[in-house]
Amino acid sequence: MQRSDHPALVEQLYRDHSAWLRGWLYQRLSNTADAADLAQDTFVRLLQRRKLQHLAQPRAYLHTVARGLVIDLWRRRDIERAWLETVAELPAQEAPSPQTGLLVIEALMTIDRLLDTLRPIVRQAFLLAQLDGLKCPAIARELGVSVPSVERYIAQALRQCYAATFGDDLS
Repeated sequence: MQRSDHPALVEQLYRDHSAWLRGWLYQRLSNTADAADLAQDTFVRLLQRRKLQHLAQPRAYLHTVARGLVIDLWRRRDIERAWLETVAELPAQEAPSPQTGLLVIEALMTIDRLLDTLRPIVRQAFLLAQLDGLKCPAIARELGVSVPSVERYIAQALRQCYAATFGDDLS
């Protein structure tokens, strides 16, 4: 398929399946506005793709893209809720501005996406070190693995953080 055909294919998918997609999203979100927004975001994602061939099962493909957007929305709302609960516990004079709150939420979303790319044991070792301040021997006991394994896991996580921050792959 040529790049010039790409918008026409997305337009056809939109005409044929946007109502179905909004309905499917509404069943999951119980909110018409969110369903419409995520349906629109789904088609925007398709427009941003470099290649999009004719799809044998367009609804399955749209479902997969939209499902990822629903998961992202739920994650964002969980992070926003946790942030708002944290801010609510602060004295009024120490509460950050709404603009700062948005920046913090975006940073937390970035960190969440990064952590999600790690294998579960690597993520757990990294979080035990970073959030709980545990040393490698304590993490090894907690996870039931060797100290060298913990050191490897933490190094992997730090490499991912570095690559995400600076765009370099150190592996």
